[in-house]
Amino acid sequence: MIVRMGILRKKEGMPVNEFHKYWYEKHGPLASNIPEIINYTQNHVTDSSQLGINFARGNIAVDGFSQLWFEDKTKMEKGFSEMAQVLPKDEKEFIGDIKIIVAKQNVIKPTPHDQPLIKRMSILKRRSDVDFETFQYEWNKVHAKHILSMPGVEGYTQNVITDQSIKKEISSEYNDVSIDGIVELWFRDIASLENAFKSTNGQKAMKHASTFIEEISTFIVEPYRIV
Repeated sequence: MIVRMGILRKKEGMPVNEFHKYWYEKHGPLASNIPEIINYTQNHVTDSSQLGINFARGNIAVDGFSQLWFEDKTKMEKGFSEMAQVLPKDEKEFIGDIKIIVAKQNVIKPTPHDQPLIKRMSILKRRSDVDFETFQYEWNKVHAKHILSMPGVEGYTQNVITDQSIKKEISSEYNDVSIDGIVELWFRDIASLENAFKSTNGQKAMKHASTFIEEISTFIVEPYRIV
């Protein structure tokens, strides 16, 4: 299974509350009709602060992350091709910029759904002296263990980028997007998040992160399951 993720910026001049309302109430039901779609979640950014960590941050501005799951790339492309006359027109009503990536998910720690949690999504850019294979190894095989050792982590998913785009269905060069991974972390509350990274194991995790990651840009999001 693959996940097609959109990194959304609202239309210029549009109030953020109107952006969120349109995306959820108007665009959500429309996109839910994409053929072959398995799951669809909207992640509305509520806080763009670099909470919990003191790490270099990229200059990317984000108002939301979309996540659409498909069985494979062929079915993803088929689904969007059948909606090609509908979705782009509607997106112009509320989106000012959208970057599209395709990722494979590694669920490191399944998220419980029987309790209220907060969700943090982070965009990762690897160091310029680290190739993508090394980045993947360090992130999945080494760094994941550091994150799991931190207190208060309720859920943890890595989204490993397999394709990058600026415009829909048009593959782009790495420097156009400069994203190597997107992290999803769940905590009970903001205090739990901050305490996790302030802990001894949290400090060790960030020390290890500096050996292969150049930028970490964090966002608190409110997820809405559409499909």
